[in-house]
Amino acid sequence: MNNITKKEPREVYRDTHTPSQIAERLDAGPDAVYLKDFIYGAIDGAVTTFAVVAGVAGAGLSSGVIIVLGFANLLADGFSMAASNYLGTRAENDLRDKARQREIDEIIKYPKGEREEVRQIYSRKGFEGELLEQVVEVITADRKLWVDVMLQDEHGMTLEASDPLKGGMATFVAFCVVGLIPLVPYLFNWFVADGIANPFLWSSAMTAIAFVLVGAGKARFIEMSWYKASLETLLIGGGAAVLAYGAGVLLKGVVG
Repeated sequence: MNNITKKEPREVYRDTHTPSQIAERLDAGPDAVYLKDFIYGAIDGAVTTFAVVAGVAGAGLSSGVIIVLGFANLLADGFSMAASNYLGTRAENDLRDKARQREIDEIIKYPKGEREEVRQIYSRKGFEGELLEQVVEVITADRKLWVDVMLQDEHGMTLEASDPLKGGMATFVAFCVVGLIPLVPYLFNWFVADGIANPFLWSSAMTAIAFVLVGAGKARFIEMSWYKASLETLLIGGGAAVLAYGAGVLLKGVVG
């Protein structure tokens, strides 16, 4: 019999919260997380590329058209999404820097008002009386800590900046890698003539699997059950594909 027993959550938390481990984590600081950029890039890549495949297949056009339009979508939409992520992240970083400079200026020019803001912030957290005054005194004695408190509690901002280039690259790579999956059967037929009898069926099955895997990956990031996240991603991607295929069928006479 297997004597290995699974630890209870409380035991796991106890084992990872020794004083030395806590100090090590705090000294290292938070990690920059680019999983979100990768997951959403992957979802968008799979959805949009398969929508192109479904629309062109519904219109009854050739596999060559599917490949051309699919790759055009990968490069153009992937770059557009990555660029948007890059610019959005950089704007968020710039806004944080501007808010930090504004708080420093306010502390220098009107410290009394800034102390009162700290006092009211911690009063709303439940501090009162002498303890509240001690907290205000400790925080306002350290300008960096003072500014950090204002950024987090007054402006609702995170303290750590994300690298816009890494975020944009994560989005672009995920978009292109996962977005390529719906095109694989058509590319195979391009290299091996009539290698796959029904490439659209294979493309649909492979994309469905990709949706499930990406949804499961998303579930780890948002702490959601993997099957719910996978089903959600599959339904959204499938819905987009059905709409695109239907549009292709309706427009078949126009482009035929």
